[in-house]
Amino acid sequence: MLLIILNCIFCLAFLGFAYVNLNDIDAALWVTIYMVAAGCCGLFVFRLYYPLVYLIAIAFYLVYAIILFFTKDGVRDWLMKYNRPSIVETMQAEKPYIEKTREFFGLLIVAGALAIDYVAISVGIFAL
Repeated sequence: MLLIILNCIFCLAFLGFAYVNLNDIDAALWVTIYMVAAGCCGLFVFRLYYPLVYLIAIAFYLVYAIILFFTKDGVRDWLMKYNRPSIVETMQAEKPYIEKTREFFGLLIVAGALAIDYVAISVGIFAL
């Protein structure tokens, strides 16, 4: 039951994340990322599981997160070069590292949510 509630929350959150990315320059990429995650979480609620889709999505999200970590003005630069200033003061990405750092953490959230579901499917834990 806990996983069902958690997936309802994830699904609604990812739908909201997709919505707020509609006006972004790279909207097609980010709306797709969040809609795939929302779809997986929504289908989980109805006990429809596609483990291969989970693995492919998790792999894509983690590879893309690694790219964002090491890219110029990415997460590594935010940590080392810029000394971790706030990335949530305003919604506008005024500094070059803000957008990539936010995207990095968004990918980790999505990958984590799908990993929870994948492990639950693999182990057979559906009653939690």
